[in-house]
Amino acid sequence: MAKPIVSIIMGSTSDLPVMEKAAKFLDEMGIFFEMNAFSAHRTPQEVEDFARTAEERGLKVIIAGAGMAAALPGVVAASTTLPVIGVPIKGMLDGLDAMLSIVQMPPGIPVATVGVNGAQNAAILAAEMLALSDETLAQKLRDYKQGLKEKIVKANEELREVKYNFKTN
Repeated sequence: MAKPIVSIIMGSTSDLPVMEKAAKFLDEMGIFFEMNAFSAHRTPQEVEDFARTAEERGLKVIIAGAGMAAALPGVVAASTTLPVIGVPIKGMLDGLDAMLSIVQMPPGIPVATVGVNGAQNAAILAAEMLALSDETLAQKLRDYKQGLKEKIVKANEELREVKYNFKTN
């Protein structure tokens, strides 16, 4: 069985509908990952053990989703030197509370942070980090971004066909 190089963690399985977007992107890119639920408040010892052993287990990047108090990404970042990408999960205050909890880390404990419910962007960022030393993955990302461009070009062509009385293009 292959070893994961990315770990997706979340405060509870109720975060799965958001975090599965990261899993799907990593799957598309052919990046081996693991997925677990850990709570910084309910299972603090397990979180610390996870973070302390992450590097020796072969992980390269950790994606940590959390809502409300959103302590999970910061607690993990405090116990590892691996890059941690925080995903604020929308809950109270439309996720602003979670975002601020993740992004406002003290000096020396950085957590890269994507937008609220931005698990797919977290996976893309993780892939970009890994692609620094993996040309095959770098090419997959270039192809992915080219596909995004092509979707917009096609959408613009389709918009040209939409007619309105006062539309000029």
